[in-house]
Amino acid sequence: MGQLKSKCDGLVPGFAPRVRTSTLEEGPPSAPEHHGSRMELQKSSLYSTLDQVPQLEHYASTLPRQQQARSRPSLGTLRRVSKEVEAGMEMANVASDSGVSSLPVTDSGSEESKGPKEKAPVKLGWVIGPAFHCMLNIWGVILFLRLSWITSQAGILLTCLIVLMSVTVNTATTLSISAIATNGRVDAGGTYFMISRSLGPEVGAPIGLVFAFANVLGCALNTVGFAEVVQDLMQSYGSVIIDPISTIRIVGVITVTGLLLISLAGMEWESKAQILFFVAIMISFVAYLVGTFIPPGTVKKSQGIFGYRSDIFVSNLTPDWRGADGNFFSMFAIFFPATTGILSGVNICGDLKDPATSIPKGTLHAIFWTTISYLVIPLTVGACVIRDASGNVNDTLTANSTGTCVGMGCSQGWNFTECTLSQSCQYGLANNLQVLGQVSAVYHLITLGVFAASLSSALSFLVFAPKVFQCLCRDNIYPYIGLFGKGYGKSDEPFRAYILSYVLSIVFILIAELNIIAALISNLFLCTYGLINFSCFHATVTNSPGWRPSFRYYNKWVALYGAVISIVLMFLLTWWAALVIFGVIIFLFGYVYYKKPKINWGSSVQAGTYNMALSSSVSLSGVEDHVKNFRPQCLVLTGPPNQRPALVDFVGSFTEHISLMICGDIIMEQERQTRPHDATDSMVKWMKKRKVCSFYTPFTAESLRVGARHLLQASGLGKLKPNTLVLGFKSNWRETAPESTVDYINTIYDTFDHNYSLCILRMMDGLDIYSHYEFEVNHGFESDEYAENDHKEHSEMKSVEDISDKDDSDQTRTVFQSDQGKKTIDIYWIADDGGLTLLVPYLLTRRKRWNSCKVRVFIVGDEQNMDERRKE
Repeated sequence: MGQLKSKCDGLVPGFAPRVRTSTLEEGPPSAPEHHGSRMELQKSSLYSTLDQVPQLEHYASTLPRQQQARSRPSLGTLRRVSKEVEAGMEMANVASDSGVSSLPVTDSGSEESKGPKEKAPVKLGWVIGPAFHCMLNIWGVILFLRLSWITSQAGILLTCLIVLMSVTVNTATTLSISAIATNGRVDAGGTYFMISRSLGPEVGAPIGLVFAFANVLGCALNTVGFAEVVQDLMQSYGSVIIDPISTIRIVGVITVTGLLLISLAGMEWESKAQILFFVAIMISFVAYLVGTFIPPGTVKKSQGIFGYRSDIFVSNLTPDWRGADGNFFSMFAIFFPATTGILSGVNICGDLKDPATSIPKGTLHAIFWTTISYLVIPLTVGACVIRDASGNVNDTLTANSTGTCVGMGCSQGWNFTECTLSQSCQYGLANNLQVLGQVSAVYHLITLGVFAASLSSALSFLVFAPKVFQCLCRDNIYPYIGLFGKGYGKSDEPFRAYILSYVLSIVFILIAELNIIAALISNLFLCTYGLINFSCFHATVTNSPGWRPSFRYYNKWVALYGAVISIVLMFLLTWWAALVIFGVIIFLFGYVYYKKPKINWGSSVQAGTYNMALSSSVSLSGVEDHVKNFRPQCLVLTGPPNQRPALVDFVGSFTEHISLMICGDIIMEQERQTRPHDATDSMVKWMKKRKVCSFYTPFTAESLRVGARHLLQASGLGKLKPNTLVLGFKSNWRETAPESTVDYINTIYDTFDHNYSLCILRMMDGLDIYSHYEFEVNHGFESDEYAENDHKEHSEMKSVEDISDKDDSDQTRTVFQSDQGKKTIDIYWIADDGGLTLLVPYLLTRRKRWNSCKVRVFIVGDEQNMDERRKE
């Protein structure tokens, strides 16, 4: 099948050349006319039985607009192309037989490939990508500046509990992240991309803004921590710029400006800087651990450092709360931002070679190693350093000392009683934030570690925030932020979003209070973690066929635990901040829910809605009918609904939010070929714009009666099945052909035969508005004369979609959309043919437009039994 004779090898203009193959009788196979690439082979394999592998762009509608390919070819297009190729082959055969040769057609793609190729953007593996970024982000300023102080307040046991609690939340979140990340392509936008594509834009968009803001705060937090260390160094050398707070602000602004320049240089420079920071942190760790084993001198002992001592370890096991914020949850709130770097790998997923593999592998490795480091430091520093020390080398405990000695220093031969009682000690775990540097073998190597940890985390946050915000801006969910979505260069860098993040970071750097910023960040990240875990849980319980992550080590109950514990911790840490964050999210959610952006990401919310509807429909099927629960479920023969808006509005007036309404459109066989391919979508959009709660069901049939009969039998699902047929009155019965009138009357007979109720709407001006617009007309409802004229003018007609997109002119107002005032609804009770005659007017009066109307019933009777009939 893949072999062609030599006469078929002539080149047809517009088609790629084929590689010639020969049978054994023709001699050895000849070389190809030119070496084609894999793309050329794909082009040439028109009759190949091997199809191409599935292309993601053909299936995923969640990709950014820049990456979405053109729509897939239709079957008609493929048939036309096939015919054109066959015709071209025949022309080539004729040309070959006549001795006419054609020049080879050059492939523009191959010519372009010969030119200088643009250097591809840098893509990262799991080590340099998620692992390095997560570890550097987790090893932040809290590790060096606050962990020893937290140990003095909470004790070794509770500090380890705080670390493990944080790791538990982070591990549950990482498992959820890994499941979501391996369920499909995770593009630029990281956490926002995952939540929005899982839970939809209503939840994803608010979290995208909150998470981008959290990253900005993270940059400010670590920059302030770096500035604090610089200020302490300057103060130790007596070179303070103005005052301590102003010094922190000035150094912070200068630092974040330098980080911005590194970020603008691109991901390659940012990764090189992160490697240097990683090496510096490793050196500082080694220096600290070596320092714990070096016997301390007199100066270190006066500062409360005595090396490994079992009695010091035991005394530091229990908590010693000090100050107004001395409690467990305050310490947890200050520590938790130290472990929030687990989203670093997700936030750079657009720069990873294989996000599905790199994110789980790199993030879990990072959590393991950083957890060990966060447990080692409390255990070691708590065994070497006491809580209070004066730093005075003369405060030794001698044999001639009188008075009572207070504190752990007494058992070590030092008397720190005076500063302990007066709470004026300058050294020790509880008083000095630079304890790790004092324990270290080289003090300034810890300073180097502080610089590296704080700058690496600040740089990571400054890179993540713009990328998340860029993805949010490109989705066009919120107004006035689209300009920040523009990317520049081969890596699509969001320079405008970088500048915005830089400005916001400076605003929070000017606060210059590390603990305040840390408490705010804790709630923001906990909120994000909670929604990530809930996304995984919700996607799992909905049992959507589209939820099939390759990462198997996740559990829906672990994800639910992570979601619940995250929300609970938000309120336990800082309740007012939790309320503010939820208030902002609810406001942003309400905006998106009200605006209803035209976005369909196949979220788990849609899958959950389907499951609920399906289970409810199935359970409803087992319920027996009762007169109290009767609802007029209407099948309305509207034809195209926008042709008869009065009929649609009338039925919608008494079925909206009460019962089922299906707009049936019977399409004649002769109209099927001329019907626009997007007609169904156009009708659904028209009803949605008109806020009509109805389904639209087109059906092709040879006549009105045949189509109506099939709709009467097949419409609906279980108990959600029509029981009432609604028709428009055939006002042109005098002019139309007799067959059309007979067809209409037989449809009414069929309605009763199928045990349906019947409603016929007649209006003085008729129901149709086709005279105002050039719509496609349903010939089953119109006169033959009009149908013929309409068919002649069909080539000049515009589709319904064109009119709908142009303006709201197709949304014609009808009498049923107006306030009816204090009018009267007259009912003529001629015969006892069912309570529907009374039920429909009652349902109308429940609507706001009709609630002032009164119902008046006329009955047939005589004067003798008039009162009796009225009572009945």
